Amino acid sequence: MQKHNFSAGPSILPRVAIEATAQAVLDFNGSGLSIMEVSHRGKDFDAVMNEAQAFVKELLSVPDGYSVLFLGGGASMQFCMVPFNLLEKKAAYLNTGTWANKAMKEAKGFGETVEVASSKDANFSYIPKNYTVPSDADYFHITTNNTIFGTELKEDLNVDTILVADMSSDIFSRPVDVSRYGIIYAGAQKNLSCAGVTLVIVKDELLGKVSRHIPSMLDYRVHIKDGSMFNTPPVLPIYTALQTLKWIKANGGVAGMQQLNEAKAAVLYSEIDRNKLFKGTAATEDRSLMNICFVMADGYQELEDEFLKFAQSKGMVGIKGHRSIGGFRASTYNAMPVASVQALVDCMKEFEANK
Repeated sequence: MQKHNFSAGPSILPRVAIEATAQAVLDFNGSGLSIMEVSHRGKDFDAVMNEAQAFVKELLSVPDGYSVLFLGGGASMQFCMVPFNLLEKKAAYLNTGTWANKAMKEAKGFGETVEVASSKDANFSYIPKNYTVPSDADYFHITTNNTIFGTELKEDLNVDTILVADMSSDIFSRPVDVSRYGIIYAGAQKNLSCAGVTLVIVKDELLGKVSRHIPSMLDYRVHIKDGSMFNTPPVLPIYTALQTLKWIKANGGVAGMQQLNEAKAAVLYSEIDRNKLFKGTAATEDRSLMNICFVMADGYQELEDEFLKFAQSKGMVGIKGHRSIGGFRASTYNAMPVASVQALVDCMKEFEANK
């Protein structure tokens, strides 16, 4: 039976990236060594790092004056690295869910932290609007896609301070105007690679402005100077990221990914809205293209466990919703094929027909 991987992360990857990585694990570039055995400072892996950074710059049209880093520690490490490097007096945060809240919590240890708006009042089912960012904030932090609650900020904001974005779950899913951001960071295990590496895009001129001492491992300038080689980089995930970036380029770049993701989301959201057994949880205008959350409709809640088991029997993997909202979550990242989304829709229709 074919498996359809809707897991929120670590998640589905392009098959070609998986196969290329598997081959490199056995024999990297015909060296007779596994990529897990080669020196990260050798010329073969140095080429991988350089090429991966170049693909990021090409696919996202990264302007001059920005550096691309591949770091360890996950996006959660960036929750403290950002304020370590940027927060002198005050930081502003948009609270759209669990990960935004965790980022804000870390920043409180470095200076005044202001929550400019929150959607907690409705269990983070929408993206706040019509808020004011303090003019004296050192930076404004947003989480562009919320994996747990299924909401997404689909446009590049225009603010009068440094904009910092956690794009862990929607990086490379749509074109981004990088020039509007001071820092973009993304854990790789959703739309880029396997777990173990974090992509950071940082505007160089913003660094070195805070008065505090920054430990070397947490100083962006140190990693920029050493080309993401200050310490041993996560070699295997970076190689996988390179293969995924190649796949994205071969399939229309980020514009192609956006078109694909909009088509997939339309198919599934249409069924959620049509099917009497289900209902979406996110505000319609803020529905995520990456993490589609839905629950049983009123009057049918007792069927939740039954549908989950039915879907699993049909090959649907990872669709159980996060405990914060329950129900179901279909993560339809770049590598998810339309056919898998259609298979889930067919599953929903079949379950409805039997009720």
